[in-house]
Amino acid sequence: MSHSHHFFIRFAPFVFVLLWSTGFIGAKYALPYIEPFYLLFIRMLLTLAVFAALCVVFKPQWPNFKQGKHQMVAGLLVHACYLGGVFAALKWQMPAGITAIIVGLQPLLTALLGWRWLGEKLRTVQWLGLSLGLIGVVLILANGQHTGNFELRFEAVVAVLLALASISIGTLYQKRFGQGVDLLSGSIYQYFATAIAMGILAFVFEERIIEWNIQLILALGWLVFGLSVSAILLLMLMIREGESAKVASYFYLVPPVTAVEAWVLFGEGLTLVQVSAIAITVLGVYLVLKPR
Repeated sequence: MSHSHHFFIRFAPFVFVLLWSTGFIGAKYALPYIEPFYLLFIRMLLTLAVFAALCVVFKPQWPNFKQGKHQMVAGLLVHACYLGGVFAALKWQMPAGITAIIVGLQPLLTALLGWRWLGEKLRTVQWLGLSLGLIGVVLILANGQHTGNFELRFEAVVAVLLALASISIGTLYQKRFGQGVDLLSGSIYQYFATAIAMGILAFVFEERIIEWNIQLILALGWLVFGLSVSAILLLMLMIREGESAKVASYFYLVPPVTAVEAWVLFGEGLTLVQVSAIAITVLGVYLVLKPR
């Protein structure tokens, strides 16, 4: 492995966390002017166009029929169900920071499923790290509800839990069935399946009225290039290079980063308890990722 490649792999997770955390913020900027599924439908079509262009330039190897099917299932889990759930929860008034924190339980769920399903071994210190991460996330959530600055709507909770389950199962599914598939061409299959799902949801359940303005256009541009292209390629690269529990534990860093961004941009406050909980969460990630 070349020195530059090694350097890139080491820093990829931090760039990923920074990009991924802004997805909640981008969605929050866009959603006043467009419905969630229609926004995702348009985002997927634009993303497909970008990936098609990348495929023309880099000429990747295309997956065979069976691999293509697996990529479409992974896409439905990692993008359609996950993003659909998150965007719906945000539309139903769940604060961005709280949404990020609930989906931030993914590392625990992924580690548990990976342990049961893929037989991945977790060391005691990693279980401790995962537990600390969970405690941190629960503290942030409980404290937000306690300060009374939002009420949890039932449908928003259901949506966000669907997102959590989907991204956890999707990460493992991609690890299990996505081996040997080129990142670029594989993504085309994933986004194609997602675009179909979001198109159906948008045309069946939504009115598809858009209030075009500069804020929406910039948010959409960021969601396509910053997230669907850059962050997802980094995520697929990380899944390919590491164990799923390890990759998933980086997601623990997303809620704290999102909480800080939401505080700066939307004034979603951070209490002392939440700040301490963020510190506990970061320690948990460190323990899971620490080499022997």
